[in-house]
Amino acid sequence: MTSVLEQHTVLPPAEHDPGLAAVRATLHNQTATLVGPDGTQVVLPPEVYRVLRDVVEAMSQGLAITIAPHNTQLTTQEAADLLGMSRPTVIRLLEAGEIPFRMRGRHRRVMLADVVDYHRRLKVLQRAALREMAREAVEDGSYDADSGFIQTR
Repeated sequence: MTSVLEQHTVLPPAEHDPGLAAVRATLHNQTATLVGPDGTQVVLPPEVYRVLRDVVEAMSQGLAITIAPHNTQLTTQEAADLLGMSRPTVIRLLEAGEIPFRMRGRHRRVMLADVVDYHRRLKVLQRAALREMAREAVEDGSYDADSGFIQTR
């Protein structure tokens, strides 16, 4: 039987939880085994282990965690929040064809997978632009130029 993973948010404990700190310390190992209520043991695949480690790390820092499958549909506001930009900017990206979307009645809906893909492409372009700027600065000698700020350390 397969179950559909619903999106839900898990809030961290309100106060410092010693159990969470113990789990966090334990997860710094490279592998983990899940022990069921009946004593059966299953070695966690590396992907599941990394997700579990990241969830515990975030919760131990007081952050909430949202779990959502990649086929989740988002509103334009949810996509904007995820990308860290305004909703009108996301709408311009949608209309320009940068992120695929569907109309649901009068409302635009985007797939989480498409938003994540756009974010990944954006990061690649940003890194390439920064590398090019650094290369140009080295070539014209402005990389080590005095910026007018006094270095204190």
